[in-house]
Amino acid sequence: MYHGSDHGTASPPQASPRHLFVRRMQGLAVVALVVAAPAPVLPAGPGKAAAAEPDAAFNLLSATEPISPIPLEIDVDRDKVALGEKLFRDPLLSHDGSLACLSCHQLDRGGDDGLRLSITNRGEPGVINSLTIFNSALNFRLTWRGRFRSLNEQMESVLHSPSEMNTSWAEILPKLQADPGYVAAFNELYADGITRNGVLDAMSSFQQSLVTPNAPFDRYLRGQQDALSAEEIQGYQLFKNYGCAACHQGMNVGGNLFQKLGIFKDYFATRGTITEADLGRFLDTGAERDRYVFRVPSLRNVAVTGPYFHDGSVDSLAEAVRKMGEAQLGETLLDAEIDLIVKFLRTLTGEYRGRPLGVD
Repeated sequence: MYHGSDHGTASPPQASPRHLFVRRMQGLAVVALVVAAPAPVLPAGPGKAAAAEPDAAFNLLSATEPISPIPLEIDVDRDKVALGEKLFRDPLLSHDGSLACLSCHQLDRGGDDGLRLSITNRGEPGVINSLTIFNSALNFRLTWRGRFRSLNEQMESVLHSPSEMNTSWAEILPKLQADPGYVAAFNELYADGITRNGVLDAMSSFQQSLVTPNAPFDRYLRGQQDALSAEEIQGYQLFKNYGCAACHQGMNVGGNLFQKLGIFKDYFATRGTITEADLGRFLDTGAERDRYVFRVPSLRNVAVTGPYFHDGSVDSLAEAVRKMGEAQLGETLLDAEIDLIVKFLRTLTGEYRGRPLGVD
């Protein structure tokens, strides 16, 4: 749970600074949905499955709701996905064989590692919380700071990072070329066999396949009115009325714009010492306006991706909602309201390979 900003239950006689901010953010959110969010159609290829056409109920809802469902099927080259998954699970891609991509992005959990801070290749806590890899292809930028625009850029950075895979192509390619299974698989799919571009393409294909459709809320948007309980629908109305959807909207319920952490309340004042990781986009741009600014995370599967925030400082989803109410909305939410919003957020848990992701 992260940024939001608005309280739409009633229009005050005179717009407050918070309401003016919300109106601006809602306008930016619409722009983000149009120009920033990537298309959900994945690369076509052998064994592809065509994207399902939205039904009439969805066509009606899509005109009025800030969130849209993930397609039930996607175009995907299944052979490249299989090869990419093998690479994703293989510690051979790390310098000393101690880490695989799966180490921090566990697919039988929420696509993250469930830790406050991810563990480095030295076995020590890192500096930032691991984001889920599920639905990451639907984000307009990758990582908390939004450093990368493509999966290939982000993956290459992980491979070269001294605290993560700590390797190089000069090391990776000979290892793969010494494995007959990899040689056969790459020769089957790529004319040039095992190359940097082929490795990145296969791994990107796998990551693009990691979508989690058919959440209860998706079924509700598609017209299945009994997919949600009355309380879950109430929670969704609160989510919209308080303005959470100004930043958490679109197919990924976030992931398509940047926002400052601590709009109405200093998030770091009570937490304590500022670390380098807290500086957010400032580390990349050096612009003062980007201090404490992060890419808004997706709320897809948020019930199974704790602990929360870039610093992993909150274990409870209810407490995360409470803190965001204060820091991003300027509101002290009632316990009953938090409970309803959490009920709604749990309906965003989707399915991977036909099975619902685990619940916390």
